[in-house]
Amino acid sequence: MQLKGDQLGAHLERELRPLYVLYGDEPLLVLEAADAIRQKSRQQGYGEREVLTVLPGFDWNQLLAAGGNLSLFGDRKLIDLRIPNGKPGKDGSSALQAWCQNLSADNLLLITLPELDWKEEKAAWFVALATAGVAVKLNAPPLAELPGWIAGRLRRQQQSAAPESLTFIAERVEGNLLAAHQEIQKLALLYPSGKLSPEQVREAVLNVARYDLDGLREALLQGDLGRFKRTLDGLMHEGEAPPLVLWAMTEEIRALATIRAGLDRNLPHDALLRDAKVWGPRQILFKKALQRLHTQGLMQALAHAATIDKIIKGIGRGNLWEELLRLGLMLCESRPKQKSS
Repeated sequence: MQLKGDQLGAHLERELRPLYVLYGDEPLLVLEAADAIRQKSRQQGYGEREVLTVLPGFDWNQLLAAGGNLSLFGDRKLIDLRIPNGKPGKDGSSALQAWCQNLSADNLLLITLPELDWKEEKAAWFVALATAGVAVKLNAPPLAELPGWIAGRLRRQQQSAAPESLTFIAERVEGNLLAAHQEIQKLALLYPSGKLSPEQVREAVLNVARYDLDGLREALLQGDLGRFKRTLDGLMHEGEAPPLVLWAMTEEIRALATIRAGLDRNLPHDALLRDAKVWGPRQILFKKALQRLHTQGLMQALAHAATIDKIIKGIGRGNLWEELLRLGLMLCESRPKQKSS
């Protein structure tokens, strides 16, 4: 069965199949679709999850073993199979076709792939998957349809905007869905439910304050602690919303952590930047930051960001702005681990 991305929600309300394949050129949509399937699977009693990532040298017997290992607690299992390059190879092709012939209600196989060309969509292994299960193609909407996509996302957070405001956002993000997603989240943080005025949209998207969030992000990536402290202080005195400041910092930390983890697995640098939607001059900033930052430090930064989020929500203790400064300090002064001699 082949579905479009916007058909998946209605499909999951009706049923849950034992096999799903998600692929396309927009990582945000693939991630959200995978989250929806995982959530539905938990509701249906798939209490155990095993993640398999197909890297060079991957043993496809691991997939068959994952399907054969029963849970000690009798739970059904979700097997999360990720093929970053979209090419399972000869052994993988055979293993996937064999899996399709022996589907079981005790195992749900969720496969995520990048964008595939028409030749790959006609490969025997992919045809077998799409025939036995559900294949969902998730590509970014064309620029002309992006205002409608943005309007739909705003409805999810009980907000709306005039057509010219939707077009303004779409043009500013230049078709980048992740950037559009971030702008939509920003609007939810800044304004209550209801219709947004054109002025509110422009102010949020352009962010023309002297001490702005873009400057804060840049200082983090450059490791410029002095500039970071000055910018953070400016944001505090200008009354910037703390959730928005934390969001801006956390978005960079997550992107850095994802890319750093890929580099640790010897994946190509440029491909990781592209998948993380890091373009143009920001690539230079990210590359320099990644020379300074390591996985452990980034994981600690994410944990500290979670602590700050609790303070913002009133369920944690501490001085909010001091903790934001500490978070910046962790990132600006982090250094790679020294190899033991």
